[in-house]
Amino acid sequence: MTSFQVVVSESVRSLLADVDDKTERIIKDNLSKLESPYPGRGAGDKERLPVDGNEKYRLHIGRTWTAFYEIEDDENLVRVLEVLPIDEAHKRYGF
Repeated sequence: MTSFQVVVSESVRSLLADVDDKTERIIKDNLSKLESPYPGRGAGDKERLPVDGNEKYRLHIGRTWTAFYEIEDDENLVRVLEVLPIDEAHKRYGF
């Protein structure tokens, strides 16, 4: 199975810089699960979402955070677009 490279957006980097060390570790540990990004493969609670007509995915990080990401198969790349508190993610996307 091919492993994907995981890259994070500037907003995710900023979030990681602002949270406490424990939260940063938990988020990073969970984002590493995206090396196998498709739902039903590897570890993590992942789901494909119909967002704005595009193919996006989400990863629940505990019961506190949700990461939204895109997969670029041709480059074996996962782009983490944002990490939101789970309540905000549900309000914004309805998932």
